Amino acid sequence: MRNTQSAARTLAAALALCAAAAVGAHDIEAARSGRHPIDVQVGVRPFYLLDGLEDGPLKRRLQQCRRGPFERSNFSIGHRGAPLQFPEHTLESYVAAARQGAGIVECDVTFTRDGHLVCRHAENDLHTTTNILVTPLAATCVRPFTPAVIDANGNVVTPASAECRTSALTLAEFKSLTGKMDAFNRAARTPQEYLGGTAAWRTDLYTGRGTLLSLRESIELNQRLGVKHTPELKPGDPATIAQVFGSQRNYALKLAEELRAAGVRPRDAWPQSFNVEDVLVWVSETEYGQQAVYLLDWDPERRDIVIQPPYDRMPRAEFFRMLRQRGVRIVAPPIPALLTVAGDRLVASPLARDLKAWGFKIITWTIERSDVRFGAARAGYYYAFDPAGVVVKRDSDLFKVLDVLAREVGIEAIFSDWPETVTFYANCMGLK
Repeated sequence: MRNTQSAARTLAAALALCAAAAVGAHDIEAARSGRHPIDVQVGVRPFYLLDGLEDGPLKRRLQQCRRGPFERSNFSIGHRGAPLQFPEHTLESYVAAARQGAGIVECDVTFTRDGHLVCRHAENDLHTTTNILVTPLAATCVRPFTPAVIDANGNVVTPASAECRTSALTLAEFKSLTGKMDAFNRAARTPQEYLGGTAAWRTDLYTGRGTLLSLRESIELNQRLGVKHTPELKPGDPATIAQVFGSQRNYALKLAEELRAAGVRPRDAWPQSFNVEDVLVWVSETEYGQQAVYLLDWDPERRDIVIQPPYDRMPRAEFFRMLRQRGVRIVAPPIPALLTVAGDRLVASPLARDLKAWGFKIITWTIERSDVRFGAARAGYYYAFDPAGVVVKRDSDLFKVLDVLAREVGIEAIFSDWPETVTFYANCMGLK
């Protein structure tokens, strides 16, 4: 009898955790109405990963936290929401991230033809992130859908292609679209087929709704959900930016104006850009500069960070000293720039140690954005710090990655495509 009751309790707990992973209609309605922030719950994935982690001090520490309770943590940033399973930069994805305990949620910022800022990863990604190609707005695409060329053996000779831009649409037109998982079918013969292609380790299960948002709407949603803001100003066609905003500087200032108009406190916002000039504009001309984030890209072939021209001609230490002198306090390189393997251990990279020595706070990106079921050796860009899979041998080892980033590198926060994993770790380690 005792074993039966235990099994029943285990099943009930599992079902509750499964339910926590999904976003219900009542959560969407609560977010829209502003009645209350939704409860923080983590789903089954952190426990699945924990079960597969090899025995040791880290596993034993994390096992002590299985029962929660779980709270929202600023260490956990929703990267485009929760796009491992929800269409990125949609209301549904943002609500899922908040429910998973992300203390900060990202809106990548681009623009429409009539000068509104909207949440998309790029000015020209509508063909892979929305249903535009099967709507009348396909006529606005700068490169219409072109079917794949396939040879007699079924091999793709030329992939299917298209290019559709937010800057070709008004805000109303943009919002008439539906978000989908970011993917395309390279062998597509029709626009309908092109909408497929979602990676096997992701899912289309939650693509029934994909509500697109402006930056202002995303800010208001965050405020109702009880989370903070990290809008990233994305690059775009310079001529179009000049036509719509007058200059890149005005484009950057428009982002700050949106935060200000929504009443966002500077301490609750981390505006970010890969363009150091945007960051310097926020630092020198707005109240949002103290937490402005300079994003650093990384070249896997050179195994080094990428610094934009003309600053790439400066000695590295001099460049970063200049940034500090001009008021930049936070930098955000990707994970592979911050870690390296020493023997059979994962350790902080020389760059990570330098950035801390130069006085920067560090945010990093992006965990849960790779297929790590077979370890780092097959996981691509974000796990290039361990090309042979010496340390990261299975998906559960991403807890090792988190642990070294948090304890040894000393990051302030990390972007995640499935924030509940980071939320679980952060709560267990007392990271607020």
